[in-house]
Amino acid sequence: MYVLGISAYFHDAAAVIFKNGKLIAAIEEEKLSRIKHDYNFPENAIQFCLKEAKIQSSDLDYVVFYEKPFIKFERIIKTVIWSFPKTFKLFQESMKNWLFDKLWVRNVIQNSLNIPKEKIMFSNHHLSHAASSFYCSPFNKAAIVTFDGVGEWATTTFSEGNNNTITMKKEINFPHSIGLIYSVFTAFLGFEINEGEYKVMGMAPYGTPKYTDKVRKVINSNHDGSFYINSKYISYHYSTKNSYSKKFLALFGKPRQSDSLFFTNKTGYPKYFGNKPKNYEHQMQSNQYYADIAASIQNVTEEIIISLINKIPAKEYDFNLCMAGGVALNSVINGVITDKTQFKNVYIQPSAGDGGGALGAALTFMIDSKLTNRNFIMDHAFWGPEFTDEEIKKTLTKSDFEYTYYENKEDIQNIIIKDILENKVIGLFQNKMEWGPRALGNRSIIANPTIEEMKDIVNSKIKFREPYRPFAPSVMEDKIEDIFITKYEKNVSPNDFMLNVIKVKSEYINKIPAVSHMGTARIQSVRKQNKDYYNLIKKFYDITGIPLLLNTSFNIKGEPIVCSPADALNTFSKSGLDKLALGNYYLTK
Repeated sequence: MYVLGISAYFHDAAAVIFKNGKLIAAIEEEKLSRIKHDYNFPENAIQFCLKEAKIQSSDLDYVVFYEKPFIKFERIIKTVIWSFPKTFKLFQESMKNWLFDKLWVRNVIQNSLNIPKEKIMFSNHHLSHAASSFYCSPFNKAAIVTFDGVGEWATTTFSEGNNNTITMKKEINFPHSIGLIYSVFTAFLGFEINEGEYKVMGMAPYGTPKYTDKVRKVINSNHDGSFYINSKYISYHYSTKNSYSKKFLALFGKPRQSDSLFFTNKTGYPKYFGNKPKNYEHQMQSNQYYADIAASIQNVTEEIIISLINKIPAKEYDFNLCMAGGVALNSVINGVITDKTQFKNVYIQPSAGDGGGALGAALTFMIDSKLTNRNFIMDHAFWGPEFTDEEIKKTLTKSDFEYTYYENKEDIQNIIIKDILENKVIGLFQNKMEWGPRALGNRSIIANPTIEEMKDIVNSKIKFREPYRPFAPSVMEDKIEDIFITKYEKNVSPNDFMLNVIKVKSEYINKIPAVSHMGTARIQSVRKQNKDYYNLIKKFYDITGIPLLLNTSFNIKGEPIVCSPADALNTFSKSGLDKLALGNYYLTK
């Protein structure tokens, strides 16, 4: 039995395919279309899934969409009515999208795949999120929380997971949304919504949470762990241009300009910014204010999430917690859950946002319909395309790059480590592509974590991004506790998917400055099963005594992670990367 799961039309469209309850392939549309956060119907992702399953669309038994469009449309219409005439422009914009595509998803799927309507099913948005975590976890019983912007109506849910069932217990509905409020502050701080939330997290450690009282005027907790939004500070429920209101601006002041340089006393002034501006001190003070705002919204968001989780009786769920939704990608908060709640084990699948809804939708339908029992644990993220050396060579022969082929994997790894020790920055392209927003060693940029300047080198010459943005360490799983402070059980840790920020032991902070972010790091645990990447890191460890490498996604600013050999060559040519390991081929400029 083949079941295809689809998410689309908000952001991060994706497709997954199961055969008899076993996952075969999963990929986000952006990685194939090359449009960052592509929300369009995932034609390319679907075709990849069908190809991996070795079937035609006519062989599909069911297709499951990750939410219920008519219920979502109902919410939009009611929102328009409640705030009319403020919502007139919102109504106009919404109708353009909904009346032509979103409302007729069943027809779009039917026409695209040429299958009968009775094969097309729909799941609830937050149930899809919940299933994407619990049904992929190793737990028989767990509490499940989901946080995002908004689904049909719900923005936050609490559910019980018990073997083959998920029971929704509580929900918080639109416009009360912690995801949307975090996006409000993302926009205020000069970043793009649905893209810049990571930047807010990266900015926050350079500030102090001086303005939590102001933030709590916008969003605050209730005594039962739920939360509420003061609607006079927001405009996302009636405006297509602004997410915050004039009263929000009266409270927080002028928004940060998106093109302004960010530096504080803590960051220092990066050399690649050029000469210091004449108003350096004033600009630094202004940036510090925005960093303090970032720290404040991060602090309040953490308070609210921890408060909500603490209202759940952890013992009843064997101290197991599953999380999903875009807010579950807030790795800083994930890192304190075991410290500030009673939950000991946490599972978050690698594509926790809307892309992962495709996964949860398929699983929900299959299990609820008793087409399969739970027989799948997602213990790795490698579900995307893979390219043979022969396929890579076909791409290389069309390029002007010099390259060397290494028949033995160990030989090319030795060369890579030699170059890393000479402070070269390497593009690493191997095996199957990662599912989710994190590069985990198969579509990664790697470098020496022991050189402090490496952070500036990678940010300025390769990633073309803000200097304060941190890089992650990929760490040998059996060496994590030597360097980092973590309480997560090894077999269920968000560390596997780079979804967890933890403290660096004090004696190692200065030894790994390129991946230590104000004494913390968003680590990736690399298991021995991930043989090629683990062995590469081990070679670095055998020489240096440091069991990790700097890892960041193989892309440049504004582009998705590279997927194909052609994508890798294109990014290699446009960036300051020194070398490229493309399968068993090694390239230089």
